[in-house]
Amino acid sequence: MGYTIRQIADALGAQVLGDDSIVIHRPAEPAAAGPDDLALAMDPKYAVGLGQGRARAAIIWNGGDWRGLGLEAAIIVPRPRYALAGLTRLMDPGPQIAAGIHPTAQVDASAEVGVGAAIGPFVVIGAGCRIGCDARIAAHVTVAEGAELGESALLSPGVRIGPRVRIGDRFIAQPNAVVGGDGFSFVTPDKSGAERARETLGDQGQITAQSWTRIHSLGSVVIGNDVELGSNACIDAGTIRPTRIGDGTKIDNLVTVAHNVEVGRDCLFAGQVGIAGSTRIGDRVVLGGQVGVVDNIFIGDDVIAGGGTKILSNAPAGRVMLGYPGTKMDTFLDGARNIRRLPRLMEKVAELQKAVSKSERDD
Repeated sequence: MGYTIRQIADALGAQVLGDDSIVIHRPAEPAAAGPDDLALAMDPKYAVGLGQGRARAAIIWNGGDWRGLGLEAAIIVPRPRYALAGLTRLMDPGPQIAAGIHPTAQVDASAEVGVGAAIGPFVVIGAGCRIGCDARIAAHVTVAEGAELGESALLSPGVRIGPRVRIGDRFIAQPNAVVGGDGFSFVTPDKSGAERARETLGDQGQITAQSWTRIHSLGSVVIGNDVELGSNACIDAGTIRPTRIGDGTKIDNLVTVAHNVEVGRDCLFAGQVGIAGSTRIGDRVVLGGQVGVVDNIFIGDDVIAGGGTKILSNAPAGRVMLGYPGTKMDTFLDGARNIRRLPRLMEKVAELQKAVSKSERDD
């Protein structure tokens, strides 16, 4: 399906220059763009690519000379990356899931399926489930008993939704995401070495052999509206109360949110983030890749943690953090610079020690 330049510009709320009737079938990088493509030349550094490609139309930077660039039409956007979000949304057809319920799907007789829902091959929907209107469920998805899925949700192939999970509208889960699996909760008959080490900051005390006993998860998961999960992301069920994810939060691939965690609105967690149990996270918190968060702490609103940060204690609202242990970013960077200076400092100290020793011998 094609879109005219005018349709694309209207969808982006952008300015059009030149022939707005040109039909576009796909976006492309400037050097690879053909006559039916929309070249994405949103910065002057892409001008050379436009000369190498065959695009007739492009999204260009504000002030760019579209005629001089050899274009027949141009779209001007004030914030290119934000425009890219709108363009890809317009041109993404989404997965092809036939309307209705596929013959191979197993839908329990007590489940409620909303109007316009599309349920793909080999899907299993358990007893008492509620599937919202216009939801799309791809192949090999399982929705366990008592789960609720909101309107216009999209579950990609292999997604697993656990029992009694409640999910809001416009939820998106990428392949193999899991919501509502048991939390990682185990206990020993007597106090374990790990507990003693945590209390003493290192001493296990007397070591005794003990086996681990499971604490079952009864609390399930509650997820708000407009939440997205990446591939293989896992949201564990709470032990007694539910694990909660607030409206608008986006969670990347391979992220683990453990049992009893509470996450606020509009948070952003990059790949391989791990959040331990019973931690509370405020609104608009951003965690870079491989950030680790220990259990039972609080992270305030608008905290930003750079990639690899390990947050080991409460973080106040608005704090920008980096490092292990996580500290203020400027403090960490000052420390890193000082570490790089240590070899020279040690050389100077050694020279001073020699000078002092020689002076003492001379005396």
